Amino acid sequence: MPAKRRVAQLLMLAFAVAIVMSAYASVGLAMDGQIPSGMLTYGLSLGGLMLAAYAALAKFAPWADPLILPLVTVVNGLGLVMIYRLSETDSKLPSVTLASPNTQLMWTLIGIVLFTLTLIFLRDHRALQRLTYTAGLAGLALLISPLIPGLGKELGGARIWIGIGPMRLQPAEFAKLALVIFFAGYLVAKRDVLALAGRRLLFIDLPRARDLGPVLITWAVSLGVLVLQKDLGSSLLLFGTFIAMLYVATQRVSWVIIGVLLFVGGALFAGMAFSHVNDRFEVWLDPGRPEFFDRTPGGSAQLMQGLFAMGSGGILGSGLGKGHPEEIPLAFSDFIFPAIGEEIGLTGLMALLMIYALIVQRGLRTSLAARDPFTKLLAGGLSFLLAWQIFIIVGGVTRLIPLTGLVTPFMSQGGSALLANWILIALLVRMSDTARRPAPQAIQDEGMTQVFQR
Repeated sequence: MPAKRRVAQLLMLAFAVAIVMSAYASVGLAMDGQIPSGMLTYGLSLGGLMLAAYAALAKFAPWADPLILPLVTVVNGLGLVMIYRLSETDSKLPSVTLASPNTQLMWTLIGIVLFTLTLIFLRDHRALQRLTYTAGLAGLALLISPLIPGLGKELGGARIWIGIGPMRLQPAEFAKLALVIFFAGYLVAKRDVLALAGRRLLFIDLPRARDLGPVLITWAVSLGVLVLQKDLGSSLLLFGTFIAMLYVATQRVSWVIIGVLLFVGGALFAGMAFSHVNDRFEVWLDPGRPEFFDRTPGGSAQLMQGLFAMGSGGILGSGLGKGHPEEIPLAFSDFIFPAIGEEIGLTGLMALLMIYALIVQRGLRTSLAARDPFTKLLAGGLSFLLAWQIFIIVGGVTRLIPLTGLVTPFMSQGGSALLANWILIALLVRMSDTARRPAPQAIQDEGMTQVFQR
């Protein structure tokens, strides 16, 4: 890779760390009137971690997209700043006492280690295509593992955790990666069959009835997650990602229409048949009702506090360190988006969403540049997975859709989501390196040109 590209990437990474440290200093100045005493430690720790990630990327994926790592650094760093801001608030509310920047920094360290190991051991991501059905079985096993008696744990009304002693893990975060690999491998093998048209209804070519099996199976699994684990987020994430990848593979709009109808129908049935699903819909439709506000679990207090916070922030926000995010339940995890929105305002939230959009755009660009169908589907599927998750989270906290319980990627406190997302970024980086790497003859010609120029 040309040296000037590496220098440019390193400068962008340094600029990303500088943005995070500026936010860190702003919090300290607003809350205590002075720069935080641990700013140098946090700055060196974050900078050192990202420098290690850059070194791994430069060594094992030198042709990868240079923007992905700096963009992720900004988002991960702002999450650390917000968690630190909550931990420094003089309050005994659970949304504050459970916030721990040191723990989040430790999980970031482990995430960087997994990022590096993925780049080292996965030299050719196309090897994952041979593990299509293995990945599918592993994903299903992880998805249903919280239902195992003695292993699964129910917290906050949802059974989405597994625990061994004091350790807790949310396996669905890793299951989504395995299932996207399975979807990509399966659709590459079956896309010609799934693209065949059956009867025509109005202006849409419907698929053949015999080809509906994969969609119905995925729909049944996602509905089972919704009903048995009370996890609307993973259910919507899983089924939506599969339908999007199916559309990319076949270019059939009919699959999208069938998928939307199946999910809406299943959600309405679950809402009528199961109380915990109906509670989510009630809170979404009328969060201001007094009997819904203090209901435990599944009340609307959390949603209303988040809406109040974003409303009080206005266009420009109250300023970092000057709001009251401690009033929002779970401000360090599920509701970190409205918590930071109060202090950076609508303008800051739009900038944050643009950073996420750029990460997704770089992933989709990798998908378009890929030379083989498996890479196209896998890169597109992982990019859509990230974009879909952000939409579900932002839609939930702004009351566009019902709350789902998902967390904001790279920002919310928690190990499972952060580790899984760093692996996702490593996979995108590996595929980007393959897609952007010039052919051997082109590299040789460029080297000879540089020799002659000298």
